[in-house]
Amino acid sequence: MKFLSDKALERLREGAETPDLAGTRYRLLERIARGGMGVVYTAEDENLRRRVALKVLDVPGTDVNRLIREARVLAALEHPGIVPVHDVGTLADGRVFYTMKFVEGKRLDKFIVSVASVPDRLRIFLRICDAVAFAHARGVLHRDLKPANIMVGPFGEVLVMDWGLAKILRETSNSAGEADPEATIFEKPKQTNISSDATEISVVTGHGTVMGTPRYMSPEQARGDVEHLDARSDIFSLGRLLRFLLSGKPEVVPIPGGHRLDKSLAAICAKATEAAPAERYPNVPEMALDVSKYLDGLAVGAHRESTFDKAGRFYRRYRFFILLIAAYLAMRVLILLFMHR
Repeated sequence: MKFLSDKALERLREGAETPDLAGTRYRLLERIARGGMGVVYTAEDENLRRRVALKVLDVPGTDVNRLIREARVLAALEHPGIVPVHDVGTLADGRVFYTMKFVEGKRLDKFIVSVASVPDRLRIFLRICDAVAFAHARGVLHRDLKPANIMVGPFGEVLVMDWGLAKILRETSNSAGEADPEATIFEKPKQTNISSDATEISVVTGHGTVMGTPRYMSPEQARGDVEHLDARSDIFSLGRLLRFLLSGKPEVVPIPGGHRLDKSLAAICAKATEAAPAERYPNVPEMALDVSKYLDGLAVGAHRESTFDKAGRFYRRYRFFILLIAAYLAMRVLILLFMHR
């Protein structure tokens, strides 16, 4: 009896997964990634002559009509920092696919290595907040905010990607009907499954299915408490994301090189990641406001400053002028000493 090699098995698997796009307007180009919910390819939209990202979902038993309705909600998220769904449909074998804009660039966890300045990292974070706040205003939670789902394009554009686990809280005003309060787009069936790279987890709990990334998901999301999720769940993920931008880790860890995280920034991260949702920022704009205040040298709401902290912040804000005045006074003293000799 002959056994197939691992490479041969992988080729057979890829061949079985390769979608038959007959009857669609897309022409398959190449496979680029595999996630927990399906395989992503590049394809050409032959009608519009453009390249798109096409994801084929391995979700048996999906309610296609519900999925299409929810895809329309996400497609309405027209924001410079969001890559929405372009199209959704069903292949001949019954699998669902959707397409979106193909984005070239680097994942945030790769791109951030080249950004040494803390203010520059915070400005990237504010652009992420802007996109997430826009989605929240239209009743959509992301539920899987993490560095791997943020893309920085070749011209510095910051894009929030992969809305496959998005939860629809309510439909936008231009959408018909009432949304299921527990509706999600491209929801996985309830099953126990941990991906090979251990970055995503899906387990059944008493409340529902847990989906997301363990180190970035909120405690209520980790419990599968789907019916009580709101904007504060994404705020928890943003807090972990901010700490990653500042320290390289989403959890509280010592900063490399022995440096401590600034007290104001540490307080912002701590407030965003409180275990109780009521203790977190109530919405993304308030969290972004604290980050903006820090960048402007102002006091942040999350941190109660001591007199020493206020003095340090005053110095950081007016460092140039303080040093200029100090240099001027030092020069005057030297001149006076020289003249009295």
